[in-house]
Amino acid sequence: MITFRRLALISAATTYLLVVIGAIVRSTGSGMGCPDWPTCHGAWLPPLGDTAAWIEWTHRGVAVVVGLLVLALAALAVARHRSQLSMVVPSVGALVLVIFQAYLGKITVDTNNAGEWVTAHLAAALALLALLTFIAVRASYPSSPAARGASQRLTLLAALTAAGVYALMLFGSQVTAAGPGASLIFADWPLFNGQLLPTFSSDPRIASLQMTHFLHRIVAALVGLLLLGVTVAFWRAVRAARRGGPAVPGGEAVLALFGTAAALYGVQVIVGALQITTQLAAWAVALHLALGAAIWALVVGGLFVGYFEARTAGAATDASAGASDPEPDRQSNPSSGLRGRVGAYVALTKPRIIELLLVTTVPAMFLAAHGLPRLDLILWTLLGGTLAAGAANAINNYIDRDIDLLMTRTRRRPLPAHEVNPEDALVFGLVLGVVAFAVMAFLVNLIAAFLTLVAMAFYVVIYTMLLKRSTPQNIVLGGAAGALPPVIGWSAVTGDIGLPALLLFAIVFYWTPPHFWALSMRLRRDYATANVPMMPVTHGVPETTRHIVLYSVLMVCLTLVFFAVARMGLVFLAGALVLGGLFLLQAVLMWRDGTDVRAVRLYRYSISYLTALFGLIILDVFVFIAV
Repeated sequence: MITFRRLALISAATTYLLVVIGAIVRSTGSGMGCPDWPTCHGAWLPPLGDTAAWIEWTHRGVAVVVGLLVLALAALAVARHRSQLSMVVPSVGALVLVIFQAYLGKITVDTNNAGEWVTAHLAAALALLALLTFIAVRASYPSSPAARGASQRLTLLAALTAAGVYALMLFGSQVTAAGPGASLIFADWPLFNGQLLPTFSSDPRIASLQMTHFLHRIVAALVGLLLLGVTVAFWRAVRAARRGGPAVPGGEAVLALFGTAAALYGVQVIVGALQITTQLAAWAVALHLALGAAIWALVVGGLFVGYFEARTAGAATDASAGASDPEPDRQSNPSSGLRGRVGAYVALTKPRIIELLLVTTVPAMFLAAHGLPRLDLILWTLLGGTLAAGAANAINNYIDRDIDLLMTRTRRRPLPAHEVNPEDALVFGLVLGVVAFAVMAFLVNLIAAFLTLVAMAFYVVIYTMLLKRSTPQNIVLGGAAGALPPVIGWSAVTGDIGLPALLLFAIVFYWTPPHFWALSMRLRRDYATANVPMMPVTHGVPETTRHIVLYSVLMVCLTLVFFAVARMGLVFLAGALVLGGLFLLQAVLMWRDGTDVRAVRLYRYSISYLTALFGLIILDVFVFIAV
């Protein structure tokens, strides 16, 4: 095992070196130093004195070394550790990824370093670095970690931080791929041509460059806050453990990794500014990407160490509990048969909620396209959105499994019903999230991918982990996650975020409290039992119904504002007035009666309302085209 772990570490280190050399290739403009592939100017060695060719050739040479190392790693895994799929599968996967990476390198050369292929090439390299880091960390732990680990809440924060860093790297690559025009479009960092927020040009080409640069800075700020937040969270947990509080599995090691990453991030921000002030000096561009890759490796390393430390701690806890208790707690009772297990995993994703989210995505795409969007774009956007919503819901099931067991409505879900192991549910959710981001990033666009990541993070961290059990305003603030799909649909078509999309966001945002409060009125006893501070529990029915009416009025008003701003037709206006009037009538009747029957009626109508309202958008678009 020691040999295998060392080989994995060497492979990961060499892959990092490959990324750094790739940064030098890009910063020096040496990407086409060897215009053919796999040879260089028709020979295996570049011409003497051709610096650009030698830099590119060095990059290719190190790539070959990485390929041989990964091949040896996969062979060693199959030869000596074939019974441990958690090492064999990633090792073989790394070999496949290396081959795919070589193919991307060829395409990059063939397309004369086209921006999208350069970004894909970097994305694959970072994925390979993460996979090799996983293998190195995994090889440091027992061959059979516990099926159930300790609390993984900090691990979830670490996973979201890693996803944010990965997204940031891709956004940065897009800025560089767009050329100096995007990198230097705002030359007075940290301002935007003397302003806190940029004024976008009326020229679509210039506006696109401005948006690319602006989004990179915004994403960098958000990821910086996330990285700082998770570092502080680990620091507080470790400090509490030192003072006699609950132990944090691997806390010291994870804190060291994330603390180093946070420190490097501060340096990274300075280097990013120097790129602008030095007019994209080669050393600044190369150092910026090298630091980014180092931060990525540290964050994913911290994530994997924290994950396996928690599982190892879970094994120790289970062993001690089994020694003193002849009947330890049941971990799971998986559904019998393949059909039952598949059904349980599908149930983790909460399909009914996903359907409602997708209802708001597609109409926004029709509106953005002023007609029928590309069918493949609709397909990939819906697939990515489905996987993202399923990922967030599966992780929500993992976090809320304790209170789900206490509530009549939720105790039959897969985790409280012991149909799926909690650890498996968490891994399932994280894998779905990774696949969702990849689908959106590579098959839609990076802006839609980032918004998808924000929606997942907001639902898991802000709503589920921070708000749900702490404030009766949980569904108000947490509703922002469910309001993002129309913005994602709009950005999938346009590549930006327009005012009509923001108004659709606001409509769904104000629709969510009346919709959910109506349901929570009927289930208030369940929420009281689980100690979840939903408004009907903390403020009573009369106050809840009053709030429902107020939010309903604001929602209907926003539909009229949307009609004016988005320049919708009379079809939408008439339909919105009728649907909104019926919604207000239901809300007022519930305010007057305050019964569970009225609450159920409003809840059911709210679903029909949202579906019909967004359906009117599609109908209005086609009526406009016909006229």
